[in-house]
Amino acid sequence: MTWPRAVYVHVPFCLHHCGYCDFTLVANRDHLIPEYLRLLAVELEQLTKDVPKPLLVDTIFIGGGTPTHLSPADLQTLLHTIHRHFQLAADGEYSIEANPDGLCDERLNLLRANGVTRLSLGVQSFAPAVLKTLERQHSPESAIDAVERAAQVFNNVSLDLIFGVPGQSLDSWHTTLRNATSLPIQHISTYGLTYEQGTPFFRRERAGALHRTPDIQEREMYQSGIAMLSEAGFRHYEVSNFAKPGFQCRHNRVYWNADEYFAFGPGAARYLNGARSTNVRSVVKWLRAVQKGEDWIEDREELSLEEKAREAIMLALRLIEGLAVEAFEHRFELRLSDLGGEELIRHIERGNLKLENGHLRLTPDGLMIADTVVSDFL
Repeated sequence: MTWPRAVYVHVPFCLHHCGYCDFTLVANRDHLIPEYLRLLAVELEQLTKDVPKPLLVDTIFIGGGTPTHLSPADLQTLLHTIHRHFQLAADGEYSIEANPDGLCDERLNLLRANGVTRLSLGVQSFAPAVLKTLERQHSPESAIDAVERAAQVFNNVSLDLIFGVPGQSLDSWHTTLRNATSLPIQHISTYGLTYEQGTPFFRRERAGALHRTPDIQEREMYQSGIAMLSEAGFRHYEVSNFAKPGFQCRHNRVYWNADEYFAFGPGAARYLNGARSTNVRSVVKWLRAVQKGEDWIEDREELSLEEKAREAIMLALRLIEGLAVEAFEHRFELRLSDLGGEELIRHIERGNLKLENGHLRLTPDGLMIADTVVSDFL
């Protein structure tokens, strides 16, 4: 049997739960960390019982939450647990997410000593007012310090940045981009602020306490971001992602290529044997279920061949290079024109999609409404 070559592990602990965040996490619940680490080992053992140990993989990604919120000792336990089951290939990519808060040199050196090759920092902004609105705990100065220290340990550092924040001006966004590109980093992800149902930001926006950035201004922020980052040597390779040559995120490309992957921890979603499944999102419920030996997977979906193909189209269109049509049709033994139908023709005629050099891709106009265009293929 051929096993996936990618692994995701979710660490759900944070110093503070920011009001816009919809990820599975808990804040100020550090007393749960020892039990989480113990039960993560149980889940790894249960879900990989038929997998050769350690399995050679190409990418490992530890996300959260804030994985580096764990103490150095707990981080060591986490990494050791993963390494008992998975071995990174010699040229593999090993990523971990981090926040500037608490990112001490001891943690950085421990990560490097355990094989981590890539650090993704949740900076979000270099503007004090924007950081305050986003409820981030770090300052621009501490973020810059964290990046510079991280770059002394890793040659692959990525930043997450957010635009479209209430009160954020275009000039403020441009200043953040200039600050980011002046630092020794290789990758940048830019995200428009979203108001996910159930988050404090969603409730505050509904109550009129927060005001969304006008669509035209958010579009200008996105377009100017593409221009500024491209000029600074970062290649726009996915809707929200930019990288210097050779530094595209290999783990995320697994998702966009519709390849299979392992995933562990509360809220983690995996794709194995043609089926997608997601663990319970509640950290406490996940802990209780794993402890009692009950089912901790809350969603399962077996995909038909056509569903797999449509999902592959949706994911590939997030890439600037788009969908390689011939390879796609060979992989799924289905014709793109049959699946796309009238929606495919309509979006090409409207200038949202173009088909050239064997690739179907979003146009610059299509990028502005990427979610709408892509959802038409579901």
